[in-house]
Amino acid sequence: MKRAVVIGASGQIGRPAVEALARDGWAVTAASRGGGRDAAWGEGVRTVRLDRADDAALARVVGDGCDLLVDVVAYDAGHARQLTGLADRIGSAVVISSVSVYEDGAGRGFDTQGEPDGFPVYPVPVPETQPTVAPGGATSATRKAALERELLDSGSGLPVTVLRAGAVHGPYTPLPRELYFVKRNLDGRERRVLAFRGESRFHPSSARNIAELVRLAAARPGTRVLNACDGQTPTAAGIGAAVDAVMGARTRTAYLDGPPAGSVGRTPWSVPLPVVFDMSAAERELGYRPVVSYDESLSATVEWLTGVLRGRDWRACFPLLAQAYPDLFDYAAEDAWHTV
Repeated sequence: MKRAVVIGASGQIGRPAVEALARDGWAVTAASRGGGRDAAWGEGVRTVRLDRADDAALARVVGDGCDLLVDVVAYDAGHARQLTGLADRIGSAVVISSVSVYEDGAGRGFDTQGEPDGFPVYPVPVPETQPTVAPGGATSATRKAALERELLDSGSGLPVTVLRAGAVHGPYTPLPRELYFVKRNLDGRERRVLAFRGESRFHPSSARNIAELVRLAAARPGTRVLNACDGQTPTAAGIGAAVDAVMGARTRTAYLDGPPAGSVGRTPWSVPLPVVFDMSAAERELGYRPVVSYDESLSATVEWLTGVLRGRDWRACFPLLAQAYPDLFDYAAEDAWHTV
């Protein structure tokens, strides 16, 4: 039986990745900071605690060698060097990166979105050959670019598949974009407002579909960069309607023709231009077919979010989301907008 090590196994992407590999016959070592205390993995999965910052601890988890190393939480060039330093003990690797590394050829990317005329004008869809930001350590995008550069140009000989994920969704996420609609429905909000006529499209990536790409790449080792997204890119309005259908909610949506009016109409998908990624390379090279559609995945996400929120403040549940979108539930501003 081939042996796989998954780093970050108890997180949003790690859990389904471990499950997909185990179903495919891999003996999996699931490594995470907490040791996977609440993960319901069956036979064939061994759990271990791992502090990712501890090089010696990572080397001990890899041990005498593994056929596959999956790194869900690699974030920068230092993490890449950890992996390439173990290249003689790893058969191949799959590392999760982000679509945030792309720029539009005019210096605009995810890091410039808040600047005047700073929103990137990407081709639709964005192929893997699209230019990327310069590697560095200042932002998430530049750090992910540095991660990729170190992995691909190190000369270590380690076959590595880099998967660039989009707007990742599913249970156990620290950044649940769907909360925008779920919490409103739980709070009995019958009206909402969406900017850009509700037509914004920001390509989602189901954690289960990313796990399928991990499974396929594990069976076909090689050095490549692939987008890792769902089969469709629903609009913000379409996502709201799908959440309503799962929750049995009836809502009325008003639309702004342009950008949000302050906090009103602003959602985690509110982009003025489509952000859609080309999945043809993954289909061609790995035979990728999504295992779940966005709508099919929603019930599990909604159930998980509802359970996490029960009796708790959303900011305490999801501090990363609260930091990115502090005014996500500014109901007073929405009510005032409706009365104008």
